[in-house]
Amino acid sequence: MGVTDVKAKNALADLQRKNPRYKEQAYLFVLSALHRRLSGLPLPRHVSGHEVANAIREMALERFGPLARTILEHWGVHSTSDMGEIVFALVECGVLIKEPTDMREDFDSLFTFEEAFKNDYPWNG
Repeated sequence: MGVTDVKAKNALADLQRKNPRYKEQAYLFVLSALHRRLSGLPLPRHVSGHEVANAIREMALERFGPLARTILEHWGVHSTSDMGEIVFALVECGVLIKEPTDMREDFDSLFTFEEAFKNDYPWNG
């Protein structure tokens, strides 16, 4: 295991110790969804809480299909507010940066998991 791997493991352990409601997979999934969103942009720029939440939703549906909601909830993520808590925990530990105008509340009530993972399911006809 390299130095970077050790630092990442230590950061994840620290995150879980400070906020044990979320499993390690939740932090990694949020980072992966954010990376995917940023890499899909034509030019680097700041992304909003709404964009991050939608990226998480889209990636969860693609990767987990009908189990997306169940898996996220198993990891402790039950709402877009939880997504915001994870993002801001990553900011607090120095993994992500934020703009001065960014707030946790930017993630509140963007969509319900009922809407996102059942009613608006892409293959519901």
